[in-house]
Amino acid sequence: MPEDIPLLPGSPRRLSPQAGSRGGQGPKHGQQCLKMPGPGVPGLQGSSNRDPGQPCGGESTRSSSVINNYLDANEPVSLEARLSHMHFHDSQRKVDYVLAYHYRKRGAHLAQGFPGHSLAIVSNGETGKEPHAGGPGDIELGPLDALEEERKEQREEFEHNLMEAGLELEKDLENKSQGSIFVRIHAPWQVLAREAEFLKIKVPTKKEMYEIKAGGSIAKKFSAALQKLSSPLQPRVPEHSNNKMKNLSYPFSREKMYLYNIQEKDTFFDNATRSRIVHEILKRTACSRANNTMGINSLIANNIYEAAYPLHDGEYDSPEGDMNDRKLLYQEWARYGVFYKFQPIDLIRKYFGEKIGLYFAWLGLYTSFLIPSSVIGVIVFLYGCATIEEDIPSREMCDQQNAFTMCPLCDKSCDYWNLSSACGTARASHLFDNPATIFFSIFMALWATMFLENWKRLQMRLGYFWDLTGIEEEEERAQEHSRPEYETKVREKMLKESNKSAVQKLETNMTECGNEDDEDKLTWKDRFPGYLMNFASILFMIALTFSIVFGVIVYRITTAAALSLNKATRSNVRVTVTATAVIINLVVILILDEIYGAVAKWLTKIEVPKTEQTFEERLILKAFLLKFVNAYSPIFYVAFFKGRFVGRPGSYVYVFDGYRMEECAPGGCLMELCIQLSIIMLGKQLIQNNIFEIGVPKLKKLFRKLKDETEAGETDSAHSKHPEQWDLDYSLEPYTGLTPEYMEMIIQFGFVTLFVASFPLAPVFALLNNVIEVRLDAKKFVTELRRPDAVRTKDIGIWFDILSGIGKFSVISNAFVIAITSDFIPRLVYQYSYSHNGTLHGFVNHTLSFFNVSQLKEGTQPENSQFDQEVQFCRFKDYREPPWAPNPYEFSKQYWFILSARLAFVIIFQNLVMFLSVLVDWMIPDIPTDISDQIKKEKSLLVDFFLKEEHEKLKLMDEPALRSPGGGDRSRSRAASSAPSGQSQLGSMMSSGSQHTNV
Repeated sequence: MPEDIPLLPGSPRRLSPQAGSRGGQGPKHGQQCLKMPGPGVPGLQGSSNRDPGQPCGGESTRSSSVINNYLDANEPVSLEARLSHMHFHDSQRKVDYVLAYHYRKRGAHLAQGFPGHSLAIVSNGETGKEPHAGGPGDIELGPLDALEEERKEQREEFEHNLMEAGLELEKDLENKSQGSIFVRIHAPWQVLAREAEFLKIKVPTKKEMYEIKAGGSIAKKFSAALQKLSSPLQPRVPEHSNNKMKNLSYPFSREKMYLYNIQEKDTFFDNATRSRIVHEILKRTACSRANNTMGINSLIANNIYEAAYPLHDGEYDSPEGDMNDRKLLYQEWARYGVFYKFQPIDLIRKYFGEKIGLYFAWLGLYTSFLIPSSVIGVIVFLYGCATIEEDIPSREMCDQQNAFTMCPLCDKSCDYWNLSSACGTARASHLFDNPATIFFSIFMALWATMFLENWKRLQMRLGYFWDLTGIEEEEERAQEHSRPEYETKVREKMLKESNKSAVQKLETNMTECGNEDDEDKLTWKDRFPGYLMNFASILFMIALTFSIVFGVIVYRITTAAALSLNKATRSNVRVTVTATAVIINLVVILILDEIYGAVAKWLTKIEVPKTEQTFEERLILKAFLLKFVNAYSPIFYVAFFKGRFVGRPGSYVYVFDGYRMEECAPGGCLMELCIQLSIIMLGKQLIQNNIFEIGVPKLKKLFRKLKDETEAGETDSAHSKHPEQWDLDYSLEPYTGLTPEYMEMIIQFGFVTLFVASFPLAPVFALLNNVIEVRLDAKKFVTELRRPDAVRTKDIGIWFDILSGIGKFSVISNAFVIAITSDFIPRLVYQYSYSHNGTLHGFVNHTLSFFNVSQLKEGTQPENSQFDQEVQFCRFKDYREPPWAPNPYEFSKQYWFILSARLAFVIIFQNLVMFLSVLVDWMIPDIPTDISDQIKKEKSLLVDFFLKEEHEKLKLMDEPALRSPGGGDRSRSRAASSAPSGQSQLGSMMSSGSQHTNV
């Protein structure tokens, strides 16, 4: 068999099926060919699963060349008789990764009598069907357009480089006018072992699993009792049952194969690890024809390939067949019917990787921490309900005998009114504005600190069980891979500076395109236009958000004035305006949320970050800033600004001519803040969960299904009945990262902590949402998304810093809500400084100032007043001097006294809660005691195990030598010569074990 054969079928020339078996016939001039090295090439020896001398393609050969493998789609061997839809067509080699691309031809026709064979190209040996000689199997392919031909050549070179790296490929013939082609990739054992050693992947040793023991006897008994009580809540998965047991792991090394329990090479590395290894090779494989780009991500960005993904472990809803991890995850985790069970975090990590496993572990801990805060919040709310009849200020407001005549709420059309008409608002405000909310605010600040501290402990525990210690080298390696956009910008810069020399440099540095010199990197001058655009765009977006909030304020003012003109709607003005304004705010927030997400992504792209990690961090910061301002600006307005710039009767502040600034309800703005917060929070969660996360993916899936049905003319009917796993996964949505999931929970965390003083029930609604959210995200990952690449990471990254910042900011925001928005401080000041009997009797009268109605401006008096009695003085809520005082309508001494008390409360509350938070942080260690002890114990176990295996190895080496004459001397000399090696290995083991101690 010749060493040079056409790499890809479908070139614009006549391709004969016998081309791969004609001895001595080389390729035509200009035809793209592949030279595969023979078994003697280092690194590729034994990469085939069969003997190199085994006949391939009908003849015996020792070459590992690629051959044409014809597979008849009409025969049952490729469908029913296959062992698995996750293997090559030989049903032996597992598909570890899939590359997909779409091709299109100008014209293609089959030679007369073509039986409809499907051609597969397989690397490193494959027994293929040899078609009969003659014309029926010949394929006449029309010429491709220039772009398609260029992409085809780039794919050929890239796939050639992949096989040079030792990977084995299989793909189908491009025998239609257009369609999708899947390149299946298999990593043989030699490649897996080589890459596992290079990546320092930790694998279990022969040492039996050892138990992670609890601290003392009481802790053991408590843990055992708790585990027994929670047994009905545990998922029925093997990985979850052994959460107290751990394997002794050690980085894989081909020189120390005797340390590992390798029973079967095909299953020693699980599917996630195999796909991770292949993905690492894909990321670092260069393609000189594609502008010297580096890795599969660059090729996908340039539309050379359409997708690259690992396969799922079979179907999740198949009624028959063996159980696989995907099906197990669906049954025990991704169904709403198991909402009450704990999450199988270890199985999630095994299937999806550490990054996604940490997200669901964080979400589970956050949801469980919402349970005690929800209970306390309900108790605070019930306390408000129970004491509503004992609240003296609300009783005074509802007492019609007090007859507080209030000033008109608007000019001309509004009449004088009695304060008792606002009785319902005052009573409802007490539900959230009572002394228990102070306690709840302090509790929630400490709750946020305890949550973050417990997450650090859980993160450390998972890092120990998942062998994430010493992962810094992997993170540094990830920094070496540049983003495709960054490479393109560097290339453009080089071409601008020196066109000819840059082109020559690109052609000569084929393998070094990802490691530019200092002069080939983007400087701050190159990025300055992007930074300037970012700064201007973010300022514009924030200004846009503020202008929309101001627009809603204008809507409230004008609508209130318009409804006040009509007697039929005058009584429900406040309720109507508040409800409609909040709904408008909600709709605007949801729309801007999607816009800001896209804008943040675009702004990050024009910054041209070098690595994916830098890109992700900058994207998160921009998106969080824009969405934070968008979600909370209406709430901040109601909490801290509404009613502060109204003015007073006779000297009101007007937005436009005749439209006064809006003021708070008689019971204060806290009730309106509660309404605003609850509607925005609940509406955002319900609509985003039900429409965006459930409805939109279903619509996309329906659209793809309709599109596939319209293009079903050329598809094989037998293939459509038995689709391959790569076809099924290709129809799923691509995985785009965890940023949307984290962002949704972070914004919710802000709702729960920032304004909890005004809405104690926020944790309850967050808990109900998260119970559904966990299963919703689980179902999305298991059933609707392509399998993500397994990414190892030791923490949740920048999200922890954002959470910590929100927790600290919540202390300040709650302090100001209690001090400024609620009536807690005025009541406290009145009770201990102005009350005659130390109670709140007379508090309402104390908060109302007098105004002489004769001093109202001309044209603002009520027209056709139908008030029962003649009004000489009206009341308004403020602390001002009466009309008969020397300085009428100036701020009174009580105003300045209360203001100073409010500021003092903010300072005391903030420092007290911060001190308690620091105290909690200090009292809870970041590393659990049992884990720190086990890290030290594991180091000792690892050294003992290593010495034992070395001793057994030397013993086996000495046994045959002792049987021969003089063997004792030779064995002693051999043992002496091997001692330094053993000592050096021991030293390396000690240094490796020290990585575990520096956690």
